Amino acid sequence: MKRLRGGLLVLMLMTVFQSSAQLQTFNEERLDMDQGLMLTLGSWATANLVAGGVGWATTPEGEAQYFHQMNFFWNTVNLALAVPGYLKARKESTDLTFGETLRVQNKTEAVFLINSGLDIGYMSAGLLLRSEARFNADRKDQWMGFGNSLLIQGGFLFVFDLTAYILHKRHFNKKLGGVIDQIDLSQNGIGLRWNIPNHPMNRYKYALL
Repeated sequence: MKRLRGGLLVLMLMTVFQSSAQLQTFNEERLDMDQGLMLTLGSWATANLVAGGVGWATTPEGEAQYFHQMNFFWNTVNLALAVPGYLKARKESTDLTFGETLRVQNKTEAVFLINSGLDIGYMSAGLLLRSEARFNADRKDQWMGFGNSLLIQGGFLFVFDLTAYILHKRHFNKKLGGVIDQIDLSQNGIGLRWNIPNHPMNRYKYALL
């Protein structure tokens, strides 16, 4: 019995150390992913600021000028989000506990998923402006230009945010799904559990609390 308990303790400690290393690697990869996403958003914003600024300054007054104008203003916000987001991802600590990692992961997924819903609202607003342009001759060019811009910008953000959500979700499931399976919640407390191949009982549990 003592040998069994000793073996279980050693196995539990090995699992804890392995999980700790997995967490470190997971958080490093998560932040690398965030940096890449923010670089993508920043690149899109910069390209639109340049093109929008040039188009706004050189295009005669009309639908196209309003289109470039909205693109320019919209992407000042995108760039204002991308730069701090990138810097935050570079400086954020990867030495997080399992609970802290879960909280950050859930928050990240929620933000991108909520943003995806907002992006649909932006595209809907674009369609409404285009529809309104048909009944407002005085501001037709403005509504059409703004509406077309919102459709394009909202469409890009929808693809961006939904892709970011899927990437983070898949990364979590792939890297930490096994760790989640090792956590056991029962009336006896919180513990670790693991499979022992070809063992009659197959699964052992060591209660931590």
